[in-house]
Amino acid sequence: MGLKTPLYTQHVELGARIVDFGGWDMPLHYGSQLEEHHAVRNAAGMFDVSHMTIVDISGPEAKPFLRKLLANDVARLTVSGKALYSCMLNEQGGVVDDLITYYLHDELYRVVVNAATREQDLAWIAAQVGEFDVTVTEQPDVAMIAVQGPDARELASRLLEPAMRDQAMALKPFHALAAGDYFIARTGYTGEDGWEIVLPAERAADFWNQLAKSGVRPCGLGARDTLRLEAGMNLYGTDMDLGTSPLASGLAWTIAWDPAERDFIGRAALEEQRAAGPAPRFCGLLLEDRGVLRNHLRVVVDGREDGEITSGGFSPTLNRSIAMARLPAGDYDRAQVEVRGKLLAVRVVKPPFVRNGKVCIEL
Repeated sequence: MGLKTPLYTQHVELGARIVDFGGWDMPLHYGSQLEEHHAVRNAAGMFDVSHMTIVDISGPEAKPFLRKLLANDVARLTVSGKALYSCMLNEQGGVVDDLITYYLHDELYRVVVNAATREQDLAWIAAQVGEFDVTVTEQPDVAMIAVQGPDARELASRLLEPAMRDQAMALKPFHALAAGDYFIARTGYTGEDGWEIVLPAERAADFWNQLAKSGVRPCGLGARDTLRLEAGMNLYGTDMDLGTSPLASGLAWTIAWDPAERDFIGRAALEEQRAAGPAPRFCGLLLEDRGVLRNHLRVVVDGREDGEITSGGFSPTLNRSIAMARLPAGDYDRAQVEVRGKLLAVRVVKPPFVRNGKVCIEL
């Protein structure tokens, strides 16, 4: 028996297939992963993401601490509620986790990290505090519900108090609002518009039930993964981990090299990698033969070393098999993937595959 979110009873009552995810009992789907995927692309779906870990970093040295801890630079955040995506690295440049940091003011930031890496992350953050005058506070008594899809914000806004509703609807993408006991962020992991809503755990079940009555479809981990793959978003543990750097994971854009004197953890290792030559390509693959691309399949590129699929699967929106892969450096747009002893043709493309309901690659 695993850990349970405040919404576990709702999942069971809705007939969810429950699976273990990083030690949590979570819904894989509620009967049809495919229908849940399409609900988010075409209307509105909701995910219980209460298993993710919310940590507040506060104190006079919160900013300098996070500028040391993260590869991206929180000094870029000057507007309350603005969010920043970043990797948290070890000294070797490997990714301890990828996370979103919300700026509230210079002495208070909210960080949301992955569920499966909770213990690793909390231990790493605590170990880096040293003499920084900061307080690290986990928020275990809250729930988080992600409502995603073109209709998601409109449907969810009907459940908010009028004053909060107006402010929430005015949020720009990648901004958040702290309003009373609620924290509403216009962020997500599906490639669609929507909110991630943090609220007191004791109110989560009622809010979830009201969302369902409003027409927001409950969705499980299965749809969440196909949606994020189509959106070209990395998954920790497959597309990146402690042994791979952001440079090899398509996340070079998240590294703030300037100012040069900012000595964030892992910087020296990343600079050595950058000086050593071109990083591996981190690309999308579109299967042109019949079959399904899976994690860890071998990618064969003529005249070069082999690559590897990091995340692969079937795209319900494209009705094709797609993947993200780490490939040898170079300029080419064709490769082959070994599937059960056969080499299948793939086209190398730039993610995302689908974003905001629109197909982003040529089929």
